[in-house]
Amino acid sequence: MEINLIKRNKIFEIKNKYKNILLNDVIPFWSKYSVDWKYNGFLNYLDRDGSVYCTDKSVWIQNRGVWLFSKLYNEVEHKDEWLNIANNGFKFIMEHCFDTNDQEGRMFFSVTQDGKPLRKRRYYFTETFGVIAFAEYAKAANNQIALEKARTIYRLIIDLYRNNLRQVSPKINPQTRLTKTHSVPMIILATTQCLRKIDNNPLYDEISGIIVNEIFKDFVKEDEHALFETVGINGERLDSPQGRCINPGHAIETSWFLMEEGRYRNDENLINKACQVLDWSLDWGWDKKFGGILYFVDIESRPPEQLEWDMKLWWPHTEALYATLLAYQLTKKDKYKIWHKRIHEWAFAHFPDKQYGEWFGYLHRDGSISLKLKGNLWKGPFHLPRALLLCWKLLDEMLQNKAI
Repeated sequence: MEINLIKRNKIFEIKNKYKNILLNDVIPFWSKYSVDWKYNGFLNYLDRDGSVYCTDKSVWIQNRGVWLFSKLYNEVEHKDEWLNIANNGFKFIMEHCFDTNDQEGRMFFSVTQDGKPLRKRRYYFTETFGVIAFAEYAKAANNQIALEKARTIYRLIIDLYRNNLRQVSPKINPQTRLTKTHSVPMIILATTQCLRKIDNNPLYDEISGIIVNEIFKDFVKEDEHALFETVGINGERLDSPQGRCINPGHAIETSWFLMEEGRYRNDENLINKACQVLDWSLDWGWDKKFGGILYFVDIESRPPEQLEWDMKLWWPHTEALYATLLAYQLTKKDKYKIWHKRIHEWAFAHFPDKQYGEWFGYLHRDGSISLKLKGNLWKGPFHLPRALLLCWKLLDEMLQNKAI
């Protein structure tokens, strides 16, 4: 009885830590420095102290910002401040972030502060974040236009996914070599899961099932204990730096998407397979010399193509925090509790900025700071707040269900 009480007290302590960091550190940082009340949207190039060092705007970070503040409004508290911020971002996206000359309705990748187009990419990752932004905002604001927009963009994404060769200007000549990347089914699964929570359509279960099958059929190689980042068009193993690449952060993130799908479908076999992917990815990614999760790994220990392979980035660690916690909750295996503690201790010893708040995003292999920025074209209000919110809610669920 006393041991159980100690366990509950520890869970309560960790839960409160995640909650307090989210609500009293991370969200105030982005609310104060990122929101652009003059032109609407979010400023994402933020220096350590929150000062703006470039006013250009990443569109997928506009989408992520709308998703986050809508999510907070929906699941934490109906705060007018959060809804106003989400509305501010939604307005900017609707007015400036869609290419009106594109018959398919694609989005820009980056725009100026006042919304003039700068760049557009062949990939549709920006659109996937548009789907979750509009869906979550539709719920928060009771906005049917936003929900219809989410549905429209989702149908476009699925059409592009099913007709992969329609993507213009592929990196590799498709007449010579056809490849595909794990990041595409990964992001479609996550997008589908988010939209399914807001909108009722049997299509979402159908698509998630197709995606899960593709991941295990083409990207997971059981004989090598790895989820590969790039394979041939039919899942062939490629003998090249690209084909040998393991991205531990992506694989860990996918593992918890798969776990969530297994939980949704009440599929214990899928949960176990997802946990196996997590096990492999942690083993590949954990730096046994300095601790922390490496950015890229060559499965044959050859030189990685990415020069930043040994850096420690914030987002793989936030994904690992939730993945290990979810695996522990679903399996009750102590190894995941041990992994969570190990990742938690390393991440909170190296990433938080005790002076200005939020987290540094880019560290050298030994954990020293590489860049002091808090936001750029890639880092914004998403991975860290999402992980803190998910961990907080999952720990709450453990306490309520006495699942310790």
